[in-house]
Amino acid sequence: MTLGQFMLRNQVIKQYREFLRTAQRLPDKKQSQEIVEWVRSDYKQNRSIPNSEEEQIKALLYQGEKMLKELKQNVDLALA
Repeated sequence: MTLGQFMLRNQVIKQYREFLRTAQRLPDKKQSQEIVEWVRSDYKQNRSIPNSEEEQIKALLYQGEKMLKELKQNVDLALA
């Protein structure tokens, strides 16, 4: 694994943890659990992407950032 691949891997793990932390902040525990299950299944599905496919991983990270931002906004609205 190259340094770039290692750093991408760390970004993926960081994003995954941030999704889980954000979902757990939801006041509705059923909804929170559904989001956690969705995130886990999505990341498991993409686990098979080889480290050498850096562009595909970067694209998924970018898409994930947009979704995470939206989730954070929804959680903030639910807590307001």
